[in-house]
Amino acid sequence: MIASMTRRSLLRGSAILAASAATRGTSFAFAPHPTNSDTIRLGIASYTFRKFDRAHLIDFMHQLKTPYLNLKDVHLPMTPLDQVKGIADEYRAAGFILTAAGNITFNKDDDADIRQKFEYVKTAGIPIMVCAPTRQVLPRMEKFVKEYNIKMAIHNHGPEDKNFPSPFDVLDAVKNMDERVGLCIDVGHATRAGADVPKAIHAAGPRLHDLHVKDLADGKVKESQVAVGDGVLPFPQIFRALQEINYPGCVDLEYEINADDPMPGVIKSFAYMRGVIAGMGLKSA
Repeated sequence: MIASMTRRSLLRGSAILAASAATRGTSFAFAPHPTNSDTIRLGIASYTFRKFDRAHLIDFMHQLKTPYLNLKDVHLPMTPLDQVKGIADEYRAAGFILTAAGNITFNKDDDADIRQKFEYVKTAGIPIMVCAPTRQVLPRMEKFVKEYNIKMAIHNHGPEDKNFPSPFDVLDAVKNMDERVGLCIDVGHATRAGADVPKAIHAAGPRLHDLHVKDLADGKVKESQVAVGDGVLPFPQIFRALQEINYPGCVDLEYEINADDPMPGVIKSFAYMRGVIAGMGLKSA
């Protein structure tokens, strides 16, 4: 699954990022995971680069100057299990912090199936599992969350999702469970489901374990995705809500369009978000 990018796309994307950095004088050097509530940690959901191999992913991450990586199984295969740690360590050796794994599907109410996936995340040394479970499997999954001490971040998938279209559906389902059973709010899908994203962030509070971001030209239309900043989502309000709940996690760009040549849109999205964050008097990491 190796794809090539045109020289023009690389140059265009690099120019956008360089201009953004020069305008704000921001340093993008890799740093330890901060805890300052004034810091927004911008990362990547590797599904963005699903058509590219590990070497390309590493190169793209270095161009973006972010250490925070949410790995999809296309870049960290679940099997064979004895190779998982070695691959994860390759990313760490390249300078990355592996913040989450997933999205991982859980549609079998079965201990063996669930344990295999928790073992995968444990072996990789990753603290958060972004997942798409059924409602029926939640009680069984909570047992494994407690056993493995891995946070479970349920990803809402919009109106098409019969289990969790909105972050509020997740909160209703997990409200009496261990606090490690929480959410990965996908802001685009949440908006399409009619949710107010800043309100959902406040409602989630300590149960918000991850955040996936994208933008939409039309807040009701899945196919209207655009680069972040070119759509209708209220990113200043979203970032402010994260600051107000002292969110310790990452804001992972999940750019699902232009899969064969995503970097121009990805770089534009990062430049916009870094500009908004700086304009709000916050820091990006």
